[in-house]
Amino acid sequence: MRPLWPFLILAVLLSLSVVYCATLLPLHRAFPLNHPLELDQLRARDRVRHARLLQGLVGGVVDFSVQGTSDPYLVGLYFTKVKLGSPPREFNVQIDTGSDVLWVTCSSCSNCPQSSGLGIQLNYFDTSSSSTAGLIPCSHPICTSEIQTTATQCFSQSNQCSYSFQYGDGSGTTGYYVSDTFYFDTVFGESLITNSSAIIAFGCSTYQSGDLTKTDKAVDGIFGFGQGDLSVISQLSSHGITPRVFSHCLKGDGSGGGILVLGEILEPGIVYSPLVPSQPHYNLNLQSIAVNGQLLPIDPAAFATSTNRGTIVDSGTTLAYLVEEAYDPFVSAVTAMVQPSVTPTVSKGNQCYLVSNSVSEVFPPVSLNFAGGASMLLKPEEYLINLGFYGGAVLWCIGFQKVQGGVTILGDLVLKDKIFSMILPVNELDGLTMTQGFHQCRTTECEQLSKRHAVQAATSEHHGSPNAHYH
Repeated sequence: MRPLWPFLILAVLLSLSVVYCATLLPLHRAFPLNHPLELDQLRARDRVRHARLLQGLVGGVVDFSVQGTSDPYLVGLYFTKVKLGSPPREFNVQIDTGSDVLWVTCSSCSNCPQSSGLGIQLNYFDTSSSSTAGLIPCSHPICTSEIQTTATQCFSQSNQCSYSFQYGDGSGTTGYYVSDTFYFDTVFGESLITNSSAIIAFGCSTYQSGDLTKTDKAVDGIFGFGQGDLSVISQLSSHGITPRVFSHCLKGDGSGGGILVLGEILEPGIVYSPLVPSQPHYNLNLQSIAVNGQLLPIDPAAFATSTNRGTIVDSGTTLAYLVEEAYDPFVSAVTAMVQPSVTPTVSKGNQCYLVSNSVSEVFPPVSLNFAGGASMLLKPEEYLINLGFYGGAVLWCIGFQKVQGGVTILGDLVLKDKIFSMILPVNELDGLTMTQGFHQCRTTECEQLSKRHAVQAATSEHHGSPNAHYH
């Protein structure tokens, strides 16, 4: 979720392919939630795995345990634990590539959720209980023109740097910035785990609205993985702890999970596409869509980036959203190709199909074609949603949602089972070719990525080339 973009409805996770980095976040499905020891067991297993990756290498990885799934009928989000303050307290925060700031709920928040349907205990940050916490004054660079954002506010009477974020789904949060210690475990060699820390700035939420107040999927805050100076990625990079690169791969089968790393994953077959420069989101140059190899009659201008158009990837978006000029020919092409093998129907305004056979046998493959010759291949399960059984058949619906003008958003629906890597510039002089890399992979590949690749320390030769890679 990126603040102040009213047309951004949800957010999306980006995946990656080989690790050039120092920070690894293994993703594990949150369900079933009635096994209290499961997370500890997974964490122990992951640390052993990461130790094997780092044999013989200088440096280490920062290891976060991650829970969640992209299934909108289960969790529909991914979250991780962060440790803040002295003594350190743990907070469950949603991973969000569509916003920059890490924020957690303040103890003074009066309307924030008190319980969570995710089976997690909600915690609240109390500046008075942390010996290392400090309020950020109006004179701090966060509140000056140096790195000030449009969401930053400063009230002279309190001399306190505050913020107010409005997300595209109508939810919002207001609070103030604090600085405190951010803790993480760095894994070296076969078994050496060191406790590391860095002072970072983050938000303390005193008010929430919209979906953030609901208890069914409540967490302690949001962990922004955007490219702004206030993101944890940028702050850790400025401390020389990690490069300004992150990657991830989301498992698409029923078990969920995946990996998320701060660094670049190197995978044979990965293809690269430049990110649109000078944009607040991760914008890609989507050029065309093909169904079963046939290009659809869509004007490329429908995807062109402008003040209120473009194509973005965002880990907060569960589904995917297509502008009307692309949605209508897409649905028409898919429907024409599957008849008469399925029975088309409409459910709650969505184009659906009653399917008696496997969708992979009936529905065509789809490709999203980007600048640089990169094509993202979608299996039927990556553009359809299973809504259950009806009359002896399975009801599958188009997972893309129609947008009346505006922005095409690629969410978890299409990003699963793909490796994504975001390479960002270190500074303003580092060229204009931010890239994203992506690579098609099977669920088992996603699961085994961290077992097959070595993690290399701190900086990458791609620092000067902000890119998006897909495999």
